[in-house]
Amino acid sequence: MNITLQQLDQLQTSPTKPQLIDVRGPSEFAAGHIPGAINIPMDQIESRLADLHEEDVVLVCQSGRRAGMTCELIQHQHPKLKVLDGGTVAWQTANRPIVSSTQTRWSLDRQVRLGAGLLILTGMSLGFFLNPGWYGLAAFVGAGLTFAGLTDICGMAFVLAKLPWNKPASCQNPTNQKVQNS
Repeated sequence: MNITLQQLDQLQTSPTKPQLIDVRGPSEFAAGHIPGAINIPMDQIESRLADLHEEDVVLVCQSGRRAGMTCELIQHQHPKLKVLDGGTVAWQTANRPIVSSTQTRWSLDRQVRLGAGLLILTGMSLGFFLNPGWYGLAAFVGAGLTFAGLTDICGMAFVLAKLPWNKPASCQNPTNQKVQNS
């Protein structure tokens, strides 16, 4: 069942406040989430059903699409699930506070996809125009992506996570004042 921001407001004024579960990845969650939301990524939700309250649980993601997919995945095990229409985009559009613990607005997954795509494109272009040896760069990145898919260990994500824009910085509290993370 989808709910609007106004319906969420009504639920939050009830004696039993709803549990907000953000189903995005940890880096997306750190880039900006609804205050009070708990991060349980979509790929972990089935193994963490015990973490969900028995009553009102509202699933949230960036736009509502992944939260809807997650709801379909587990609704037979937790029938009182709701999905926030428009997700955090709708929340931000309504000028509501967002908690952020990284400086970047791009998730680590998105940064990896961009980096891998650029490296493959560069390797293929240089291989075509300069020297076929550059095709090895594209093959190396492809092998790395295959390894990451099989093992869930991504070297590029590890390196990107060390960059300054992916370090915890500050977060905004509900009064929109900057608060330094400790």
